[in-house]
Amino acid sequence: MKNTFFYGLLIMLSMTLMSSTCSSDDDGGNQNDNSQEIAQIESTVQTGTWQITSYVDSGQDETTDFNGFDFTFASDGTLTATDGTTTYIGTWSVTSSNSNDDNDIDFNISFPVPDTNDFEDLNDDWDIVSNTNTSINLIDISGGNGGTDTLVFQMN
Repeated sequence: MKNTFFYGLLIMLSMTLMSSTCSSDDDGGNQNDNSQEIAQIESTVQTGTWQITSYVDSGQDETTDFNGFDFTFASDGTLTATDGTTTYIGTWSVTSSNSNDDNDIDFNISFPVPDTNDFEDLNDDWDIVSNTNTSINLIDISGGNGGTDTLVFQMN
């Protein structure tokens, strides 16, 4: 009797393990895989130089803070902003977001500047609203004050 119980338990355990290793995903792909879109965005921004054509901070237009600056997104993740006199060097990347939205892609910008510098306002993990070969529209909804910032880069 003990052997029958033991073998029955062993068979049930084996069936449970086998069924748990099977996937119900018939397409074989990862629904959260947006690597092709990320690669396309990276390739686009690495082409040429870009300008900020709109920066709105919680409803206040602050685009003029970046007038005259050309932005270059290098393949090594370096982000350079220069107006011919002043140059800022930071980093950039495009990544899958940590949010629950499966298709959310972040455009990450970081300049090592003091909080009082206008370029500090660009430091964020921006959500991509839309992008083309000549523009990229970004948004950030602040967790602290609930304000919404928008940022638009246009290719020169």
